[in-house]
Amino acid sequence: MPRASAKSSATGLPVVEIDLSVEAGEWPAEAELAALGDRAVAAALAELGAKAGHSELSVLFTDDAHIRTLNAEWRGKDKATNVLSFPAFPVRPGDALPPMLGDIVLAAETVRAESALESKSFDHHLTHLLVHGLLHLLGYDHETDDEAEEMEALERRILARLAIADPYAVTDEA
Repeated sequence: MPRASAKSSATGLPVVEIDLSVEAGEWPAEAELAALGDRAVAAALAELGAKAGHSELSVLFTDDAHIRTLNAEWRGKDKATNVLSFPAFPVRPGDALPPMLGDIVLAAETVRAESALESKSFDHHLTHLLVHGLLHLLGYDHETDDEAEEMEALERRILARLAIADPYAVTDEA
């Protein structure tokens, strides 16, 4: 299983060591995935005003078959999904970063199908899902309307820092 490691940091922000693993599926080169991960994490931490420190994050790039198994086992939903997050520690929004954030798992076929269906750049959609997964690890959720509104607004602001269009905007094509 190929592995890559990336460090996400910006002046005054925490350092997040990102352990990337491409297990299955058609994904861009690991160097490209590492760059997308670094940018997504740095933008999220900057928007959140996270304090300096050190943490680790694992990102697994896999296929629909594996994420379907994980989704069934951990969430009781026997279907593929785009992204799953598994926090290493319970964290609430605004808490200090734990030493280990947890795991983000992404499914190639679902991510590609969604980006095509929604006429979005694959890289932009993948970046959005990395941000979304990271926010779950940082204690954000979308179980209630208020939580969803807060999380989506935060995602929009983070993606705007990366010059990525609002992923929730309704277009004439959609």
